[in-house]
Amino acid sequence: MMDLSNLKQLIGGHRQGHALAREFYTDPAIFEHDMQRMLLRHWFCAGHISSIPRPGDYLLVDLGSESVIVVRTPAGEVRALLNVCRHRGSRLVTERSGKAHSSRFTCPYHAWSYDLDGNLMVARQMPESFRRTEVALKSFPVRIMEGLIFTTFANEPLQLDSAAQALARSAGVHGWAAAKVAHREMYSIKANWKLAVENYMECYHCTPAHPEFAKRHVYARPAEQAVDLERAGRTRAEALGIVVPDIDLYGCAAAAGRESVAVMRSALHEGLASATDDGRSVAWLMGEFSASDGNSTYFDIGPISDFLAYPDHGVIYRFIPRAADHTEMEVLWLVHQDAVEGVDYDLTRLTWLWKTTSAEDKKIVEMNQAGVNSRFFVPGAYSLQETYAGRFVDWYLQELNLPIS
Repeated sequence: MMDLSNLKQLIGGHRQGHALAREFYTDPAIFEHDMQRMLLRHWFCAGHISSIPRPGDYLLVDLGSESVIVVRTPAGEVRALLNVCRHRGSRLVTERSGKAHSSRFTCPYHAWSYDLDGNLMVARQMPESFRRTEVALKSFPVRIMEGLIFTTFANEPLQLDSAAQALARSAGVHGWAAAKVAHREMYSIKANWKLAVENYMECYHCTPAHPEFAKRHVYARPAEQAVDLERAGRTRAEALGIVVPDIDLYGCAAAAGRESVAVMRSALHEGLASATDDGRSVAWLMGEFSASDGNSTYFDIGPISDFLAYPDHGVIYRFIPRAADHTEMEVLWLVHQDAVEGVDYDLTRLTWLWKTTSAEDKKIVEMNQAGVNSRFFVPGAYSLQETYAGRFVDWYLQELNLPIS
């Protein structure tokens, strides 16, 4: 059990506009507190609906020590079931994705069997007093928005109305409900989840650490250098009738019982249709795009689910906190649901930039953790290009003081 008085001292000693103290990134007890006070409270993206098209198809979604089976039922619904047998607690499945055998999940330990809604169907040699109908897998809320699957561990889930509206005006414009997953890649990062998220939320590091990203995205430039380029991007979008408004409810909405959401548009450099090796589109145009407007759309739901859309493809970033010094980062690439690999898009070109950038992120975040581990580390001040990283830290500290729901 952690010393909460020490945590209060750490929170009270935080300097506004600075990174967190070393203990926030290294202490296993604080990580467990993060799980209770923030991570289990919020909605997070479990994947895309195209990954489970048929009854019995499932995804395994983890968060810390928790594991959830997201499965398509015979009725076509999507359920989120705790991956814990109601007998002795064994995991039911271990594969990241698959299909339930005979439309059931059967525990490999003692063969208790559950249907796809989580109801117990078979429990051998139980006493006469045992009531099978009273035992079922624990389930969690599920919400499908623009093809994205969201779930939460919260007893009283945060409202998603603002998030749904924001996704309709961003992922909806980009046609994500009619997309499919073209590729998935998992990165294991030896670092605290907050360092991984802070890194994603700022582009101060983009020019020195991500040269290929910086060549293609105006967002890598300081705001004062990007004004004219961003204005030109807006003009291109307006000429095509593309309207994706910026929305900023990042962090501030959660205390009011609503999920955090933010949407931001940013231009690609002039002449680029997509963020590819040669700047040309890599796949079919999606959603409302009749031609590329040379822009990108960033949007975030909750603290660990982030998204990036181009006119011809999309990218999902799922941050998966596992332990104080271990975070997984899953990257999923989306294309039009009817596009055929090798015919309508080239997988190597599609994944090139974000494979390159993600590998770079893994390296720099692990280096960041190695430095923070020093007993002599002193938190530094955020730059003008790290505004959202600073806002994330402020939000995080506020959430530590909220009641558990």
